[in-house]
Amino acid sequence: MAKKVNTPFLPLLLLLLFSLATVSLSATIKTLRDTDSDPENECVYTIYVRTGTIWKGGTDSLIGVQLAGADGEGVQIPDLVKWGGLMEADHDYYERGNLDIFSGRAPCMESPPCWMNLTSDGTGVGHGWYCNYVEVTATGPHRGCAQQLFTVEQWLATDTSPHQLYAERDNCPAPAPGSAAAGGRRRARGAVRVGV
Repeated sequence: MAKKVNTPFLPLLLLLLFSLATVSLSATIKTLRDTDSDPENECVYTIYVRTGTIWKGGTDSLIGVQLAGADGEGVQIPDLVKWGGLMEADHDYYERGNLDIFSGRAPCMESPPCWMNLTSDGTGVGHGWYCNYVEVTATGPHRGCAQQLFTVEQWLATDTSPHQLYAERDNCPAPAPGSAAAGGRRRARGAVRVGV
């Protein structure tokens, strides 16, 4: 007959482990304040977003983007228009057939952007949005210019396939066999949040 082991500290131990995991995860996302920025480490990002010409393809929702390099470091922009919308004052962003342009400063990434998560908050009269592509260029002091095209060709909507308000694209090179990254998750996707 098996002996029952009484472990009164097991729930407490599990709670402690969960708390530590939560703290370490939240530590990878940092918030950028205007006073924290170092001009030598600030790059200029220009983002082109093409909305599809498909019927009802435009949206009034807030659109944000998170970009990361192969090393997992990156930037998060919760609202592209507020962060760096360059179109005329009365322009209606993300409407059918539009090519919208955004530009702003954010911390430089050590490796060029190759991963993207494009997100809609799902608000507004027409929440569904069809995005053709997002193109990103980044440059900074004593750095070259990096450019990446993310082909999206997807609805960001809850009422049509794939029934999600985000599109993730990974154009990063595959990790080398035998490398530490090859055995698991390639990137931590830590990001510095800008435009808040």
